[in-house]
Amino acid sequence: MKPVSSNPTEIKKPYTAKKILLKKPTFENITNLFLKNFFQGLVIIGPIGLTIFVIWYVITSIDNIIPSVAKQIPGLVFVSILIITALLGFLGNKFVVGKFFFDSMDRLLEKTPGVKHIYTPTKDVMSSFVGDKKKFNDPVWVKTNETPEIWRIGFLTQKEMADVEKHNYVAVYLPHSYAISGWVIVTEEKNIKPVVGMTAASAMKFAVSGGVAGFHSDENIFKAPE
Repeated sequence: MKPVSSNPTEIKKPYTAKKILLKKPTFENITNLFLKNFFQGLVIIGPIGLTIFVIWYVITSIDNIIPSVAKQIPGLVFVSILIITALLGFLGNKFVVGKFFFDSMDRLLEKTPGVKHIYTPTKDVMSSFVGDKKKFNDPVWVKTNETPEIWRIGFLTQKEMADVEKHNYVAVYLPHSYAISGWVIVTEEKNIKPVVGMTAASAMKFAVSGGVAGFHSDENIFKAPE
């Protein structure tokens, strides 16, 4: 005999197997998946490929200064120029004779008509980035608009402008994002604040990357969207 249910209201339902529905792949889904992985691949190999291309372009361009040597021993001209440049820098800083020679050449080129307009700006730009007289090592926040309040990141290049009758004014270089260009503004001292929590290198990285890098970990930067 079958046992009688203790609950008179219980209604027994026949057992039905659960249907497992498989989503049929569509052309749109396949395309979206392909594009997602394709762009993720670009994020991975793009910076690597571009870096290798730039390095290779620089090396081959310098090598081609002496094509006959480059054909026999690729890279020899490039390495030789690196060593010679480092040696000249060492002689110009550590030895009195070398320092006197290069200082004399510097004064001559700065006073030569026509040549000085090429030499002086080039020297100033290179000195701003490298060497003992680097200019872009003092990051600051600059207020560029009052209402609404807008701040930009830049580098203090002149701490006073009294020589051009702009008292209590400073000069600030504002780099462009994703470019090697920028522009200079002259603003009152009250409109700038020192950057806290970032080195000069991090501040430049923050500005050039459009704000996606610089003062935090790079773990999640350029992470592909889910």
